[in-house]
Amino acid sequence: MSLFRDFRRAKTTQAIMCGIGVVTLVWTKLLLLPGSSQTTGIVQSIAKSSGQSGQGDETVDLSEKQAASIRVGAVELRDFEVFKTSVGTIDFNENMLVQVFSQYPGKILKAFYNVGDDVKQGDILFTIDSPDLLQAESTLLAAAGVLELQKKVLARATGLLKQGGMAQKDVDQATSDEQTAEGNFKAAKNAVRIFGKTDAEIDKILADRRIDSTLVVASPISGRVVSRNAAPGFLTQPGTAPAPFSVADISTMWMIANVIETDAPAYRVGQPVDVTVPAYPDKVFKGHVTALGSIIDPNTRRQLVRSEVEDPDHLLRSGMYASFVTRVEGPVRSAAVPADGVVREGDGTMTVWVTSDSRHFTKRTVSIGLRENGWLQILDGLQPGEIVVTEGAVFLSNKLLLGAAD
Repeated sequence: MSLFRDFRRAKTTQAIMCGIGVVTLVWTKLLLLPGSSQTTGIVQSIAKSSGQSGQGDETVDLSEKQAASIRVGAVELRDFEVFKTSVGTIDFNENMLVQVFSQYPGKILKAFYNVGDDVKQGDILFTIDSPDLLQAESTLLAAAGVLELQKKVLARATGLLKQGGMAQKDVDQATSDEQTAEGNFKAAKNAVRIFGKTDAEIDKILADRRIDSTLVVASPISGRVVSRNAAPGFLTQPGTAPAPFSVADISTMWMIANVIETDAPAYRVGQPVDVTVPAYPDKVFKGHVTALGSIIDPNTRRQLVRSEVEDPDHLLRSGMYASFVTRVEGPVRSAAVPADGVVREGDGTMTVWVTSDSRHFTKRTVSIGLRENGWLQILDGLQPGEIVVTEGAVFLSNKLLLGAAD
């Protein structure tokens, strides 16, 4: 009987263990079954419990000696200017860039200036031997001769009329011929004057009765010679490229930029711009927006923005790479902390350390905006008046990481 009872007890225990094993296997399968609501709830509960017990608050406590090495301060309200930045290239101010052509065709005799030379308005750039001027001066001398002859004829006719040796109609004809000759002379004189000859030069031609076909071409503006294609013997035609000379007023320059389509609505004519170039990294050139493109380039999705930049020292050169900053809106008042108080974490988030007693510090994620004069605009995560670390925030982040590693 004792053996029989022991046998039944063993069988009962074995059955219980088998039942527990089956229940465990079924429960495990339910946990691993995808999409099961029970499984999701159980997994979430386990993960939540694990997170609460594993991570905790991201805080750091400092000793009195350690706390002395950092600085704290209150979150301030500051005004931030709204800027847009972009890049472009420097070019000549085309409103003050002149291609100097001769008004008439001819062969260049002399060229007096080179690229880089400064010229004043009226300085002679080059001279040409002009067939048209030669013809105009010849006509002038002929008209002067005819006028002189007609004056003598009229004087003789008037004298004969007084003596009764000339009819009145002949005197009237001589008077008409003299007036016609005088009109032709004035027209011929004006024709020569169009070529740039002064009255003194015209009087000399008439006095010497010698033609001077040399036509001078002067600079129409004061500026700098930026290109020269003139050389003795070079045949030039009005308006036919290349121009013998190009002169630019370089007291102002253009900066041509192409801004992204999303920034285009922020720009307005007249907005101030600050321009810098790699050649002079510490110098800021002042200017303002003068023109906005009327289209968005379909290939680059950008809009042209042209600014006029002041360059009184003539430092800028056409073709220079430039970057500029434009103030597009009025100041925005918002919470701000010193830049040294914000830490960029490994995942790209921006964090600050908040404290109430300068010994116990809590890490908080923030959203930042503009940066100006060493301060960062806080868009979200802090309120004005809260106490944060302003220097030594990186030390706290490193201490937190070391603590987590331990």
